[in-house]
This record gives sequence, structure tokens and C-alpha cells, in this order.
Amino acid sequence: MEGTVLTYSEIAEDLRKSPLKGFALRREAMNRLDGLPGYDWSGIYRLDGDLLRLDAFVGAATDHTEIPVGRGVCGTAVAENQNQVIADVRELSNYLACSLETRAEIVVLIRRDGTILGQIDIDSHTTNRFSPADEAGLEEIASVLAERWDD
Repeated sequence: MEGTVLTYSEIAEDLRKSPLKGFALRREAMNRLDGLPGYDWSGIYRLDGDLLRLDAFVGAATDHTEIPVGRGVCGTAVAENQNQVIADVRELSNYLACSLETRAEIVVLIRRDGTILGQIDIDSHTTNRFSPADEAGLEEIASVLAERWDD
């Protein structure tokens, strides 16, 4: 399938079939998402008390390896218990810039039995990159990751 762009459902199904779990599965998921158009940074943050800690990611290194709940887009998602879809990060007053090139961001919570385990965080260099279809697709992937969250 070299050169073929997979759909969210295909990625989720591949992850379901994988023998991987925990960090290895999360890393594989980020590698798969990195192949989607406009996915310029793909990462997972684990929720550890009142901090989000960077876990598996693909893309440039970031200074934001720990984010307090309530701060930035990632912290807001946890504080509000709600996914975040940001069309243009330049319009936010509380944005934590991982890259000066980032224009849009989507954060989808990873939950198991109502408890937030972490989140998928995707940055794009294109404004208005993320749609409700992207959110739904990432939620499907998040549910697979939640099933096998622990190492």
C-alpha cells in the first residue's frame, strides 16, 4: 500500500488487528496518521494527574512535553472534557505554539469508561484543515487506543 492514503476506518481496523498495545500501539497510530494530508505533527499526550505528558509523536520535537490541564488547546480539551477543533490557532489568546507554521489544530480525547486517559493532538500548517469527519475518524482511532492503553 505504499503511496496510498488510508482512511480513518482503515487505520482503526489495522490498529485493531495489530498485536501491539500501550505505547507501541500509540506510536503505530501516530505513524499512520502522519501519512494523512495536512497532518504536520501527530502526537499523543497522556493525562497524569493535572498534567498532560507527551507520549508517542511524529514530527518536530516540541518544548511542550508537559501541559497543565486548562492551558492551551490540549489543556482546555481536558478541562472542558470536550474535543477541540481550531480552524486558525492565530485567533486564540491561550495558544501554546509548538511550531510557528501551525495554523490549525484538533485535539480528540481518549476515554475509557468515561475516564480521560489522554488525547490525540494533530497540528496542520493549513487553516481550516479539520472537519467533523476528521473528528469522528480520530474518535474511532481513540477508542481503539483506549481499549489497549496499558503496556
